[in-house]
Amino acid sequence: MTNLMKYSDYFMDILKEQGYTHCFFVPGGNVMHLLESARTRFQCISNVHEVSSVIGAEYFNEASRDNSQAFALVTAGPGITNTITGIASSWLESRHVLIVGGQAKVSDLSDGSVRQIGHQEIGGVSLTSSITKVSRQIKLPIPKNQIIAIIDEGRIGRPGPVFIEMCLDVSALIVPVINETQINKLSNLTTSAKEIENFMQEINELLTKSERPLILLGGGLNRELVHSLSSEIFRKKIPIAATFNGADRAPYDYAYFCGRPNWYGMRWANLLIQQCDLLITLGTRLGIQQTGFNWEEFAANAKVVQVDIDENELRKGFPQTELAIKANANDLLPRLIESYNLEPKEWLSFIEDIREGLDNPEKHNNRSGEGFIELQSFLYDLSDFSSASDVIIPCSSGGSFTGMMQMFRNKLGQRIITDSNLASMGYGLPGAIGASLANPTNRVILVEGDGGFAQNMQEMGTVVRNKLNLKIFLIDNGGYGTIKNSQRASFDGNFIGCDSESGLLLPKWETFFLSYGIHAFILTPDNKFTSDFEDKMKSDTPQVFIVKIDPNQEFYPKIVSRKNENGKIVSNPLHLMNPPLSDTATKMYMPWIN
Repeated sequence: MTNLMKYSDYFMDILKEQGYTHCFFVPGGNVMHLLESARTRFQCISNVHEVSSVIGAEYFNEASRDNSQAFALVTAGPGITNTITGIASSWLESRHVLIVGGQAKVSDLSDGSVRQIGHQEIGGVSLTSSITKVSRQIKLPIPKNQIIAIIDEGRIGRPGPVFIEMCLDVSALIVPVINETQINKLSNLTTSAKEIENFMQEINELLTKSERPLILLGGGLNRELVHSLSSEIFRKKIPIAATFNGADRAPYDYAYFCGRPNWYGMRWANLLIQQCDLLITLGTRLGIQQTGFNWEEFAANAKVVQVDIDENELRKGFPQTELAIKANANDLLPRLIESYNLEPKEWLSFIEDIREGLDNPEKHNNRSGEGFIELQSFLYDLSDFSSASDVIIPCSSGGSFTGMMQMFRNKLGQRIITDSNLASMGYGLPGAIGASLANPTNRVILVEGDGGFAQNMQEMGTVVRNKLNLKIFLIDNGGYGTIKNSQRASFDGNFIGCDSESGLLLPKWETFFLSYGIHAFILTPDNKFTSDFEDKMKSDTPQVFIVKIDPNQEFYPKIVSRKNENGKIVSNPLHLMNPPLSDTATKMYMPWIN
């Protein structure tokens, strides 16, 4: 006798077999059967907006410590269009996330003949195909092996999101169940041992001639792998830096940690990357923010070795590389650490000296008005109140994000998750929700500006409903501080849409949080790290800290544009950040820069 079951049940059973444990969703008619099937198989997290479902699933997967996974389930039409920002950012961050969308009945599909026939019908596949590894519409039931192959496509090579939309009537079909044998999941592309040895021979030739080596760790490297190699890295005194997306691959307190270089990076980290003579980059595409807009002068003193799984990134034209290696960086890193056998004393001593001299909040930021907290110093000190088991969410854009990347002193074991490529506002709260659900016994610390928080503030209900151990630091400057500073610099202070006086009105935050039953703790220069603060940090309930900063606060150091000798406006290279160093500091900390 043939076993029969509803296709939505069959589909969700496969997802469960594949390791999915959580479903982030917004309900809708065109996914009613899929949602009913998910309800009994997963922990289902109800969101208010579909973009939060995608962000939550992405951050859940990125924060997961036991390989459990989450997917997003959204209805047709606006449910799909609302996911686009989340899908696009996952695409740019090279992160696998599964989005399952609803669709109108097969008989109601317009197939492009007219704009719409079915209820809420819109072409989800055409909308998402350019920002996913695979985008597939299911108009007929497909078997288990095909479903798994579609999902696995998002994990092969350079990862990315996968979108599947299922027609309503297909999800409700009663289908025969074929007892298929379990197929092996497609493994990620690996680099053969012979290829690794060939690459290492070339790298070792460069290493033997290097006096100032530096290894830059990117987000493409597996966290557990890097952490497992940490003791060997420390023992060999290997100089390592980290990209923003790879921020948690290197602990801040390691003596030869070379910081987080970036267009908005740490000044001392930028000085180090600009003065190394060999830069080996692993799992980073070396995008324009990493190199700076003046990429011609990126690591100008160094021979650059770039290891990336995506050949297109190696061919994009910048920066100039001595050696471009198409390989899985996770395969090459252990061999690189094993073979590393240098101890360049002058370079190591310089790293220690520059950290001692420049690794601190810059005094140029201490211009806050009375009663306001100076953000850079606050974030620097906040590090002391975090623990190695915390998950840190530094939002994705604006002064709060760059402040965290420049100032936060992360510990080995912490996870730091951000989406900096699309640099969308509104990522912090739904991302923190996903990370918290993936780490139910760990504290999650979110730092986000008021403007970004407002874009997905509706998800506070999700926080409270699920009783998440989430500590929210809302950086309150009354609007879009980065935009305001840009308009001040570029348009003589002709402001528009950046604060209450120019058209933007944000909530009274204390009242807003109180509506969810949370009494926000307003931080001032006098009470920012008191015993009350520590008690709230140690609690296992949601807590909100409102950090009042000066609406006119500018953040340093930063890179500015200048006119060259031909009158053309160009961006300064990474080592020339504003305000400039004193002549004495320049002489001390730029010995290898002409």
